[in-house]
Amino acid sequence: MTHATGRPGSLMAGSPSGQARGGPRGSWRRSSRGSAGKAIDPQVHPPSPAGRRLTIDIHAHMIVPEVVALVRDQFDPARDPFLRFGGVSTEYNERLAPRLVPLLTDPALRLATMDRQGVRYQAVSIAPPQYHYWAEPDLGTAIARIQNDAIAALVAAHPSRIVGLGTLPMQAPDRAVLELDRVVSQHGFAGVSLNPSAEGHDYDEPAYEAFWQRVEELDVVVVLHPNGFPSGERLTRYYMINVVGNPLETTVALTHVILGGVLERHPRLKIVAVHGGGYLPVYMDRMDHAYDCRPEVRERITRKPSDYVKQLYFDSVVFGDGLRTLIDRVGADHVVMGTDYPFDMGEPDPLGRIAEVTNVSDEERQLMTGLTAARLLRLSG
Repeated sequence: MTHATGRPGSLMAGSPSGQARGGPRGSWRRSSRGSAGKAIDPQVHPPSPAGRRLTIDIHAHMIVPEVVALVRDQFDPARDPFLRFGGVSTEYNERLAPRLVPLLTDPALRLATMDRQGVRYQAVSIAPPQYHYWAEPDLGTAIARIQNDAIAALVAAHPSRIVGLGTLPMQAPDRAVLELDRVVSQHGFAGVSLNPSAEGHDYDEPAYEAFWQRVEELDVVVVLHPNGFPSGERLTRYYMINVVGNPLETTVALTHVILGGVLERHPRLKIVAVHGGGYLPVYMDRMDHAYDCRPEVRERITRKPSDYVKQLYFDSVVFGDGLRTLIDRVGADHVVMGTDYPFDMGEPDPLGRIAEVTNVSDEERQLMTGLTAARLLRLSG
């Protein structure tokens, strides 16, 4: 995703100014679809008739304006990597906000975009700037409850189009487990979307063991979506906080999950890493090499790290030859379709993107565009 300003709290983070952090989607193909900074409609793919192919976007966002008032007096922009390290990008993104916020809040615009894209279901999660893991446990829990109830309301209004992915106060692992139970039992959510780390804490730490155990018991999906890189002092220029920071944060998190033994202890976990899993799929052989020659890497696992990568899933929001490479590395059955709606660093034409990949069978395309996600989310069609 992309970000814009958010000084003490944009609509996405926490300020009364109404500033938001991001731009309308489609910009990465602007050379053929429009000029920089303008909203660009995605390629048109008419909705599939009932009984035809199931298409699912597992990576799409919304924001909850009510959270702004809740955090306004306490939000510190320095706690948000995109605001702390965004540099001049915040000014550019600020100009895009008026077109972005409606896409994040208006269901009619969301559904219209899905129809143009040919997407049957959209799995909706909170935009990462509204994670607010800096909040103390009571406030963090209140934020998550408001957001999850808003997602549930959207699902209830459009049950044949929207699937809910909850958010959790991961800065307080015990509260996260309680809210996980609530969103599954009360709202019927099939998964949650989380930042890959929580205020300097990684998810292989003992404090998160009960969380992973409960996730496995409930058979829900965990989508990992970054909000920049928390140590981004060298990423302040050239939009590197997103271009490099987002995939780097995901890579570090997945490495913790693998080498920390989370996947070994919980083999039935269903984890989806957005943005194609960052750098991990193309660089996992270095972990295998380290496993062979470094005892530290073998402390908590009994197999080569790449074996555990087979337990992970990755979305299709990668560019150029990246999708072909991702498929080669992890298999088409572990790639799920995503858009990063409505941000400009996402994919405006997800079906077209998958259709253009060569040497892929029709069966493999169906797995990527919907069937694998349907299994993960327990959707029947």
